[in-house]
Amino acid sequence: MSRPRKNNPDHTRRHNMPAPSSEAIEAHLSDLLKPVVHEQLKYYRSLGLRQRILGLPLMVAAVLSLLWRQIPSVRELGRTLAREDLLWCRAVKVSQQALSTRFLEFPASMFEQVLWAVVDELKRRWTNRVARPLPPSVAWTKKRFEHIWIVDGSTLEALFRKLKSLQEHPIALAGKIYTIVDMASHLPVAIRFEENPNAADRNQWEWLHSTLPKGGLLIFDRGFYDFSEFSALVQAGSAWITRLKDWHLSGPENF
Repeated sequence: MSRPRKNNPDHTRRHNMPAPSSEAIEAHLSDLLKPVVHEQLKYYRSLGLRQRILGLPLMVAAVLSLLWRQIPSVRELGRTLAREDLLWCRAVKVSQQALSTRFLEFPASMFEQVLWAVVDELKRRWTNRVARPLPPSVAWTKKRFEHIWIVDGSTLEALFRKLKSLQEHPIALAGKIYTIVDMASHLPVAIRFEENPNAADRNQWEWLHSTLPKGGLLIFDRGFYDFSEFSALVQAGSAWITRLKDWHLSGPENF
């Protein structure tokens, strides 16, 4: 008896329509992001980008709506945008071609600017938060280390390539992304993109050493195993935690 085939959840289309909106979620996202987006308009103009319908405010609202409402495609995003407001943006009719082209041309650095501005605001709010105490283990560790950081990498999926402009390109994974997260606040500290989806985690140590402050605790999985790098961390005044490797499966390069 054969086992049922397991589908990749990232490639499974569970719905064809956007999820219903929520006034509470939209109000929270608008309160957090609307001021940040308008603060970034100066940087937006410095890139030589014109103030147009598909400008920074609408593009950020569109991407957020794609994610939290699980809008299944750019075509459906255009339909949604034509019939209802998206966060702080009024409904507007835009052709699918214009929307698709804008997604391909819009600078990624613009979204990065918005992301880190939001992270700074979330850090400020987290610092001022007193109602929710830290877990006992984290509070105990915070007394001994100034920073508790977690690092991990994730391979990005290939594009579905439904747009004609993408169908001529060969299928390939979209690279790899590495993120350092603060264990106490659960907020990102640093993000690094690696174009090679087959890059080894151990190749990221130069970036890690340049990012980590002295006196911190770094937590990572076995993909980063390298005793020379562990020694460098200790010599720099930092500590580390990782899972024990299966020694009978380890190669000589790990000793």
